[in-house]
Amino acid sequence: MADNKRRGEDAGDDRLDDEIVDDVADDDATGADEPVSRGGTATRSRARAESADSRPTTRSETGRVGVFGRIARFFREVVAELRKVIWPTRKELLTYTAVVVTFVAVMLTIVGLLDYGFAKAVLFVFGNSD
Repeated sequence: MADNKRRGEDAGDDRLDDEIVDDVADDDATGADEPVSRGGTATRSRARAESADSRPTTRSETGRVGVFGRIARFFREVVAELRKVIWPTRKELLTYTAVVVTFVAVMLTIVGLLDYGFAKAVLFVFGNSD
């Protein structure tokens, strides 16, 4: 198990080294005279700033959505989730129903017998008050 963690750490280190090399290679290709920090954060922050500026703003970012908008979004999300559901076939549904009914009948029998047994035991210990 320690080997798995070590492998995961090594893979993460390799990935970081690749990012550093990629950032340095990008700056060399553009001919920029700016010094690059070890993590290449200047390139990443510039890319994030450019992508944030070009992204159109949506209504949820600019203002608060009203009550009816939130209710409509809720129902859209419910319908989307129900489309993801794998519905059982008729045969599977009947099988599952039979299993549940059988299980409930067995448990009902066990609880009923225990109740009857405890009632008789209580009457035997404390006597019949009739």
